[in-house]
Amino acid sequence: MELGGAVTIFLAICLSCLVLISAWKKMHKGGKLPPGPTPLPFLGNLLQLHTLTASLCCFPLQLRDKYGPVFTVHLGPRRVVVLCGHEAVKEALVDQAEEFSGRGELASIERNFNGFGVALANGERWRQLRRFSLTTLRNFGMGKRSIEERIQEEAQYLLEEFRKTRGLPFDPIFFLSRTVSNVISSVVFGSRFDYEDKTFLSLLRMINESFIEMSTPWAQLYDMYSCIMQYLPGRHNRIYRLIEDLKAFIAERVKINQESLDPNAPRDFIDCFLIQMEKEKKNPNSEFNMKNLVLTTLNLFFAGTETVSSTLRFGFLFLMRYPEVEEKVHQEIDHVIGNHRIPASEDRMKMPYTDAVIHEIQRMTDIVPMGVPHTVIRDTQFRGYTLPKGTDVLPLLGSVLRDAKYFSNPEDFNPGHFLDENGRFKKNDAFVPFSSGKRVCLGEAMARMELFLYFTTILQSFSLKSLVAPKDIDITPKMSGFGNIPPTYELCLVPR
Repeated sequence: MELGGAVTIFLAICLSCLVLISAWKKMHKGGKLPPGPTPLPFLGNLLQLHTLTASLCCFPLQLRDKYGPVFTVHLGPRRVVVLCGHEAVKEALVDQAEEFSGRGELASIERNFNGFGVALANGERWRQLRRFSLTTLRNFGMGKRSIEERIQEEAQYLLEEFRKTRGLPFDPIFFLSRTVSNVISSVVFGSRFDYEDKTFLSLLRMINESFIEMSTPWAQLYDMYSCIMQYLPGRHNRIYRLIEDLKAFIAERVKINQESLDPNAPRDFIDCFLIQMEKEKKNPNSEFNMKNLVLTTLNLFFAGTETVSSTLRFGFLFLMRYPEVEEKVHQEIDHVIGNHRIPASEDRMKMPYTDAVIHEIQRMTDIVPMGVPHTVIRDTQFRGYTLPKGTDVLPLLGSVLRDAKYFSNPEDFNPGHFLDENGRFKKNDAFVPFSSGKRVCLGEAMARMELFLYFTTILQSFSLKSLVAPKDIDITPKMSGFGNIPPTYELCLVPR
């Protein structure tokens, strides 16, 4: 063998050893961490997965029985502390809310955001953006009657589209995403889109595909090995291109707003942000800049479109799978609302069964099962352990929503989980589909209102008809990763 070749091999071996040693040290540095399986250098605990393509959202649950509700797992070289069940998640996100308020690493989309935008920001940037976003959303009616009227209007547009199906089979995916997206669009862009707008349909496809890509095994591998995979070709790069296209659309809308901005009459979220940018242009510590404007708007637009529409799609399946539940909802709608007026959010208090059904749909749907990663912002004492600053934490929301201490039959669809012995609605502390603590979903109030108004408006006018027998309806997500992706299906709507 030539000397040059031997030197190359020697250097490659040395470099590999250094990488392995560095990864091993990173795995074991600092703190008295919760127990967990012994990791291998670089691979972590991956060999303990049943298959390499197994969903990582199921992997930590396999370890809960052995190590308890709080344990450490190594996803490749990435060390995370996992929280299972209501008590552990509440102790962290609520009782020690400040310590656990950091946003953990989500590498598959971090290269699009680079720590900008309210959803993935940390520190002072996150505090400024969250405070501003909450105030602005409330000013535009989130949780108030003004946003209710927008939802009611969109629900009527949806009914018109549903009537055009004339009882024939159709896939509801873009019917639901169009109507839900128009609600958040009216807030962030100041207007709704026509349902046949080609740009709008393209955006919805990109959002839907992005949510799917974030949940693939490729994305999960990227989250573990981003240091390598960012340089490799493959499907894991598709999400980057999709989000960049969405960013380009938002940036173009910002330009349009800039050209017609009236500081005395803001039309939407973008206008309000532009006005704040002008107010703070001389403040060197301001986080009101173009990057944060584009990416915070994208955060709101994406989350406000996909999560509610996916829940509605799952909800239709549950109601067709359990027709007796749908029939009881119909009866309650007929009794409380009738057929001569449109549903209103104030009806919820008089409709405990319908409210319980919607809660149970959200519980079983479990749209983001692992939750969005958190990180501790300082060295933190938790249940007798020491979590060093910067430790990533996975609060498994799915384990809370299926906590047997709080739900009698957690794997079964049962609206009774939210009803007392007298049929009145009862709250459940373990109902956390929007997460909890300082990082709770910004749009929770609007999402809750949307789900109630859409379900009641649709079921006031239509009965759902499956193309297969109820017992044959498969509610299993077609993919589980970052999100639970609803299966693809068709249904018929029969006018009532």
